[in-house]
Order: sequence, then C-alpha cells, then structure tokens
Amino acid sequence: MAEKKKKQEPQVSWLLYALLAILIILYAFDNNILLGALALILILAIVALELKYSIKAEGMKKSFIDIVGAVAAAIIVWILLVIFLQTSAPVDAVSSCSMLPALHRGDLVVLHGLGNMPEFLSSHDVPVFNVSQQAFDQMQSNMPDEFLAFYAYFNGNKSLISYTIPSGAKYAVGLYSTSCLSSEEYQGQASRLAQCYVPIQDQRSNLIQYNYSIGTLTTSGVGSVPALYTSQITVGNRTISENYSDPIIVYETTSMDTFSGSIIHRLYAVLNVSGSYYFLTKGDNNQALDMEFGNYPANQSSVLGYVVADIPVVGYVKLLLSGQLLTPAGCNETLQN
Repeated sequence: MAEKKKKQEPQVSWLLYALLAILIILYAFDNNILLGALALILILAIVALELKYSIKAEGMKKSFIDIVGAVAAAIIVWILLVIFLQTSAPVDAVSSCSMLPALHRGDLVVLHGLGNMPEFLSSHDVPVFNVSQQAFDQMQSNMPDEFLAFYAYFNGNKSLISYTIPSGAKYAVGLYSTSCLSSEEYQGQASRLAQCYVPIQDQRSNLIQYNYSIGTLTTSGVGSVPALYTSQITVGNRTISENYSDPIIVYETTSMDTFSGSIIHRLYAVLNVSGSYYFLTKGDNNQALDMEFGNYPANQSSVLGYVVADIPVVGYVKLLLSGQLLTPAGCNETLQN
C-alpha cells in the first residue's frame, strides 16, 4: 500500500503543475483576481508538496543539499545571463498594459544592456537631440511647467475635460498641467480645473514642446471613440514623430517620479547633454510621454537594458509571487494611432 502511494505522488505533482498552467492561462485571458489568487495558492502548495515528498523520499539532509544545489544552479544561470546579456537585470515581467499591443501584461521580457551609448543609438536609429547643459538645467529646475498633456474641453468650459471625444461633442483642444491636475488642491474639483489649463503657445519657452493627433481608443465590449495622444515633440528647431520601430527599454524610477518601480516603455528620443544621455519614453498604449505625466527623463545610469525577446504568459509567475494580482486600469483598452 505504501509502495502504491509512493508511485502516485509524482503523478499528483504533475497533475498540480498542469492545473497551475491552466489557471495561469485562464487568469491571463480573464484577469479575474480569484483565478490569480487560486494560482498563487497552488504555487505555494506545489512548493510545499515537493518539499514534503523530497524529505520523505531522501531525508532532511539530502533534501537540504538538493535545495542548496538548486539555488546555487539558479544563481550561476543568473550570473551567466548577466555576463552574456551585459545587464544586471536580464529578465523582467510586464506588469501593466501600457505597451499594448507590442507587449502584454504577464509577458516575460529578456533584456540586453545598452553597451556603448553612441553605437546603440546609431544602430537603432534613435532620434538624439543635442542640448546644452544650461538649457537642460533650466528645464530641470522648472519641471512642473514641463509636465503637460493634451485634453479636449467641451462647450468652451475648460473644467469639462477628457482625452476621449464623445460622438458629436463640440470641443477644443488644450494643454493641461498634469502636476496641477494631480495636486490635492485641484484633484476631483472640476470647478477649479480651468486653472490647470495652459495655452498651447505658453509651452514655447519649454525645452520640449508637444503636438497631438487624434487616434482611436477601443474598449473591450464597449466600442471605439476618438482620443487625443501626443504624436510629435519639438526640441529647438527639430520635430520628430512617434516611431514604433524604436527599441523598448526598461528603466528604474526615482522618488521624484509619478510612476514607480521598473518601467517598460518605448524609447521616444534621447537628450544628449554634453555626453550625458537622458531618455524620453512613452508607452505605446499611453496618451502621452512619461515625462508629460510627471516622470523625469531617465538618466542612462537608470536604464537596465532594452527588450530583445518576450515570452507570453510566463511572467505571470513573477507577478503572482510578488502579489500583483489586481489587473491595472487600461487593460481592456487599446489606443490606435
């Protein structure tokens, strides 16, 4: 009887692995937090059962040696990836939907370091703006005035704003200070939002100036509406447009930024400030550049690498283990230009 039970244990494990794979796939498609929680519980149960079976079959000492060996092997593999891919973070998981349709939540991305910066930028044909230290310092000292995003306002009322445009609505387009919109003083107080309005011509004194186009925002199960998005930037006398062939990079945010953690967004352009490089980025599925929403241009030292490959769904394991069960807003929406 005991012999029969021993033979069944590996089969039970494989059944649990199969069930885990099914749960993760269902969670990826449905984004149901209950499915995510069940998958997380199952991951922990599998680890506990594997440990239990190992101790029972091989004893505590041998199991401990096996665990140490497995951890050592994982560390060696990680070190080899770090060396080969030339980055301290060779893999990451996509946690949001800001890069749809290029990347999906739950994708596991493989990163490569940037290496020699001029060579990287040249080989990927990334737009580079040469900026004086004085101009860059002036921008840095007055960043709230640089955090600007386009919104439509309706019937001449600058307090009724949206980046989507309802069918048949009479509207005009204006820039709004995102730092003003997000401040406690104005947040949620529609009657005061007009004070966050910035006439488009007022951005001419800024280092970076924005232009917009109208695309289509499609919401699952609802339909499509016109939507504003930043389509061009101007620095000095040069204007560039969004280019979906530019590389996707991963950078670490700072305490000053609105977003937090590792950001996986497409490289929009680079500011070359006397040989120091600063990165302007934008999520393909976002209305505006990260900088417009309150993130400072990422310095080259905070860039972990660029995406060279992605594996669908596998990244959900990392998201589940880190407790990121809730699906972020915007995962049912796609902005098409």
